[in-house]
Amino acid sequence: MSLIIAYVGKKGCVMASDKRRIAYFGNNRQELEDELYNGSITSDEELYIRSNELNVPIKITDDADKLRIVGNTIRGEVSTKGTHETKRKRIYGTTNGYQIVELIGSETKSRQAGEKGIILFGNDFAKKQAETLIQKRWKASHSLRLMGDIFEEILTTIAQKTPSIGKEFDVLIQQPNFNPSEAQKHLNITIDADIKVLTKYRQQLTEELIQKTREIELANKIISEGSVGNVESIDGNMIEVKLNNKTQAFNFNWKPLAGPNDNVIMFKDTDDIEIGDEVVIKDEVLCLKKNSSPLSCNIILCSL
Repeated sequence: MSLIIAYVGKKGCVMASDKRRIAYFGNNRQELEDELYNGSITSDEELYIRSNELNVPIKITDDADKLRIVGNTIRGEVSTKGTHETKRKRIYGTTNGYQIVELIGSETKSRQAGEKGIILFGNDFAKKQAETLIQKRWKASHSLRLMGDIFEEILTTIAQKTPSIGKEFDVLIQQPNFNPSEAQKHLNITIDADIKVLTKYRQQLTEELIQKTREIELANKIISEGSVGNVESIDGNMIEVKLNNKTQAFNFNWKPLAGPNDNVIMFKDTDDIEIGDEVVIKDEVLCLKKNSSPLSCNIILCSL
């Protein structure tokens, strides 16, 4: 979990965040996460060593965009991927207003609003460090630009103490002219639209996953050996083959073209061919059974 520092007030909104993302692989991640997020692990090297000891492979990247401009607001997000769903915690901030939204998948679980303040998202160790440093450095008289610089310096300091925070940062500022009432109205419209985009995106991913799963299942059914049908007609070098009752045909985008007992077009290179000849796949090569003369086609042949 990363660290997001946000200020929201009458001057506008400024957010700062690191860009680190840690992916865990394996079933024993809880112990590693506990040690990481309580400050016991202090460097990338220690994290890799401990992950090896616990047999929990990890992948660390520092290119995640956790802050984004959405309308006249800044959106900051931290997320945790579970076995079945992704949990997201978002803050949307603008001049004189913010809202904190928690989602599971694309379903809103909680939503709370505020007018001003400094908000921290992250693990307990990082947030405690940030609170101490903010108390020492922050003043209400600071400009948003100076606040952003201070927030980035705070992130840099904490990143030296825990590998849960990366060493690359983003800082965003928004200063629209909203009073508190206008801010909440704008936030409501912006957030509702943004969650709809997330819902649509997740639906698209689900459809793509279903399609990919289907393609994998069909790919496992591609015939590499055995009978596929018999010659039904001959026209020059083009022949029609009637598929047997265990074979189906698809194009290269996995769209169905022919089912069992349907005809498909193939092409021959031999004159030694007769109606009724059996067509087979032998050693992954499409050919006539009687003389192994090769045939060609622009389809994928699969078993049922």
